[in-house]
Amino acid sequence: MDEPLLPVKRDVRRAFERAAHTYDAAAVLQREVCARLLEHLDPVRLDPRRVLDLGCGTGQAFDALARRYPAASLVGLDLATAMLGRARQRGPWWRRLPGSRRPGLVCADAECLPLASASVELVFSNLALQWCDAARVFAEAARALRTDGLILFSTFGPDTLRELRSAFAEADGGPHVNRFVDMHDLGDALVRAGFADPVMEMETITLEYDSVLAVARDLQAIGAVNSLPGRGRGLPGRERWRRMTQAYERHRRRGVLPATWEVVYGHAWKTAPKRLPDGRQVVRFDTGRPA
Repeated sequence: MDEPLLPVKRDVRRAFERAAHTYDAAAVLQREVCARLLEHLDPVRLDPRRVLDLGCGTGQAFDALARRYPAASLVGLDLATAMLGRARQRGPWWRRLPGSRRPGLVCADAECLPLASASVELVFSNLALQWCDAARVFAEAARALRTDGLILFSTFGPDTLRELRSAFAEADGGPHVNRFVDMHDLGDALVRAGFADPVMEMETITLEYDSVLAVARDLQAIGAVNSLPGRGRGLPGRERWRRMTQAYERHRRRGVLPATWEVVYGHAWKTAPKRLPDGRQVVRFDTGRPA
């Protein structure tokens, strides 16, 4: 796998700080994926005492998680304080659920969790992983989870926004759309982090728009702007936009423009480390794939 070009963290934070007040109105896809991700918990036998909503944003999953696990302590963690502010305004729904408590809100980086080791039983993350170094997030999740704890997440795959990516490539070839990790590489990263038997799934969801401007406005409203290093290179903005929109228009079918989202779902369990009969722990070393 090529080394991923990761988003610049300060730019990710800034984009979501700005988008906090428009996010819920525009996050149609995010709500739908969240609902589908929550359905993955239906067959799972788990009675967590503490649940971490990693990259919780405005708290879209809070109510459903609290209803599913009313006795659990819920912690919402996000990089952007403004998003957490919106999450706080969702209250006081927990008062309507017997036994539920106000969720704790933490502003922090998913790659460096301010949580004690072995302190949670479930890590839930809806469409946040694409803004992070997945390997670091998985390592931190494995540290924070108790043995037999579960990580369940959704993220975007490489085919996401393929129309926009190809249109920009035709316009000036610059990196104007964030890059996304293949689900098989995510599964490998889970194993390297110490998780067992990861299960990965993928589906494609296509949204339809009247114009390229409508696509861009929706992306801006949910904070999904280009945060890659080197994104400012290439043609001047007005000329780049003109060429890009011309290229995107060639994707128009039946009067609408598609925006493709490859949605990846994954889950895995943290298992106890294997030990030899004499008590020594077996440690797996990954030598990497041959070139």
